[in-house]
Amino acid sequence: METVKMEEFTSGASGRIIHLFRNIKRSVLSITSLIRFFIFIQSFFLWFLLLLPRRRNSPPLKKKKWVFIRRRKFEDEQDALRRRELADKLQTGDGGVVSTTSLFFGSRLNALFSRSWFPVSGDIKGIVIVIHGLNEHSGRYAQFATQLTSSNFGVHAIDWIGHGGSDGLHGYVPSLDHVVADTGAFLAKIKSENPAVPIFLFGHSTGGAVVLKATSYPHIKGMVEGIILTSPALRVKPAHPIVGAVAPLFSLVAPRYQFKGANKRGIPVSRDPAALVAKYSDPLVYTGPIRVRTGHEILRISSYLMRNIKSVTVPFLVLHGTADKVTDPLASQDLYNEASSPFKDIKLYDGFLHDLLFEPEREEIGQDIISWMEKRIEANYMNLEQASSLW
Repeated sequence: METVKMEEFTSGASGRIIHLFRNIKRSVLSITSLIRFFIFIQSFFLWFLLLLPRRRNSPPLKKKKWVFIRRRKFEDEQDALRRRELADKLQTGDGGVVSTTSLFFGSRLNALFSRSWFPVSGDIKGIVIVIHGLNEHSGRYAQFATQLTSSNFGVHAIDWIGHGGSDGLHGYVPSLDHVVADTGAFLAKIKSENPAVPIFLFGHSTGGAVVLKATSYPHIKGMVEGIILTSPALRVKPAHPIVGAVAPLFSLVAPRYQFKGANKRGIPVSRDPAALVAKYSDPLVYTGPIRVRTGHEILRISSYLMRNIKSVTVPFLVLHGTADKVTDPLASQDLYNEASSPFKDIKLYDGFLHDLLFEPEREEIGQDIISWMEKRIEANYMNLEQASSLW
């Protein structure tokens, strides 16, 4: 069968493939020359401002800045409303599943779009909260949710800030710590509504990094039975050492800036051509160049997680494709080897790519996740029975 050549895109964080600052990497030779360049530019603009004639009737600079901020905020709100309308119209359920959508107000009172899938009848074994990856949205996990509900698991999912139907500029994440906080707040809400039901956090790619950091906080870890990570964004490195040096500066000076062509061509994320077409024809999937602050946030959370990998104690299952070119499967192996969790498992799929739940073998992968959660629930139930027998 003839292979159809498609334009490739990137999805999520990349340890070897983040193309941020590609043009800067080519032009900047060293840290010293970079510093000299910034000093020159600063000096030039200072002289330029001194030579500018002053206009008596010109509005104050603060007023201009306030008008610009208000205009940008309005444009962001309109962008979010358009995406929210699309997200709300998206059909993600079938006859055997009760599917609903709602808004959740996050840690900073920003409106976050959420979905839920529950079986029509039967007792619930547990609840899975899905945290999607960079550039995508919760609606993409409808097939996985249907598989979970067929095994009597309920599912909730939430769109990050700047993603799907949630508030914010599309593809822009001012801080992944905000996403971590929103994840914790959403989990607390679901737990308060279902205090006796085991809850699992699922995170894909950068969403996996968010879940891992969230459960490093004891109050969040205490609410979950375990976490599932597919292709987590660990040990992410910039394309060049200079990028790591200038990323913090650029993320402050021009956080929303998109480097032209940064994600124009990327790497395949699934071996299923239909899954790729569906993903990149989805208007709720962000396919533009990565924004500066977003890229820096990925580098920052990845660095934090690798520095604290031995302190991970939450029960987890990590799954990764060995042919993943977006995130590093060896980093997932290191997580399994070095984490202090007493209950941990790893599953590596030979030759599989990044978006595991969109690979041709997605049903098998989903069943591996379900089996692990059932094993975890059973182990916890046995521990409770042993504890009660001692009384």
